[in-house]
Amino acid sequence: MLQLAFESRFCAAPDGLKLHIRDYGSPLDPGLPVVCLAGLTRNSADFGPLASALASGARGLKRRILAPDYRGRGSSEYDPDWRHYNLAVEHGDLLAILTAFEISAAIFIGTSRGGLHTMMLSGTRPSVLRGAVLNDIGPVIEPNGLARIRGYVGKLPAPRSIVDAVDLLKELMSERFTGLSEAEWDTYAKMTFTDAVGRLGPRYDQNLMKTLEDLDLEQPLPDLWHQYDGLKGVPVLVLRGANSDVLSRDTLEQMVSRHSGAEVLTIEGQGHAPLLLDAPTIERVCDFVAGIDGSTASAPSRKDA
Repeated sequence: MLQLAFESRFCAAPDGLKLHIRDYGSPLDPGLPVVCLAGLTRNSADFGPLASALASGARGLKRRILAPDYRGRGSSEYDPDWRHYNLAVEHGDLLAILTAFEISAAIFIGTSRGGLHTMMLSGTRPSVLRGAVLNDIGPVIEPNGLARIRGYVGKLPAPRSIVDAVDLLKELMSERFTGLSEAEWDTYAKMTFTDAVGRLGPRYDQNLMKTLEDLDLEQPLPDLWHQYDGLKGVPVLVLRGANSDVLSRDTLEQMVSRHSGAEVLTIEGQGHAPLLLDAPTIERVCDFVAGIDGSTASAPSRKDA
């Protein structure tokens, strides 16, 4: 599995908190840059194989890839006030990163929470959007999936070894991730629990759990249809894990009907959210990205059921 070297860069959030960004490639690379945004408790390591493929020019031009860590995740500083772990503050951080790195136009790949930020950009900085990959996320979040996530955030024991980490993830996720190879489970465990120097432990502030405690899942959650509709002017690829409990088939169908050009890839044997580790998914995303700036003639124009 291709894993390019990257530069660890840092940027100040609007309130001064230090944010970490993985920087692959070069600002001089000819392809449109790509910004990769992770899920709620996830971090920039999730995009290592995909970012490496995109930066190396797979299916098209070499391009710069930025993968930020939200505050309180990965190698970014933890916030002393857990109430700042919310979409509004994080989105302000994202806008600050785009400004600091002089990103005026980019393709965004958003996994789960990262997809929410991508949709929000249609209202906060629409001029920067040239394309969007929404990984198992849409304008409507299924409450059952959110309840499952709330059940484990901040509550997992620290693994003693990678083998222990794999066993922990299998116990938690194997019901929905039925198609992973042993190598993919191993990579998933390392991305989840290993820091920059190889130490094992949580890669996010455990106080994130507090942001979920007061959610009333008996009431309808606010939707983001208005923000999603703001993506109508840009190419969209929606990835959905076939076993997802966060992005429903009904929501996916509505997303396609409201964006006539939206492409869909269903990833068999995976749930929320697909790991972006398997070659077919990486190749499809690379095709989609390359097709946006015209760097390949082989980019598909199709919808998969």
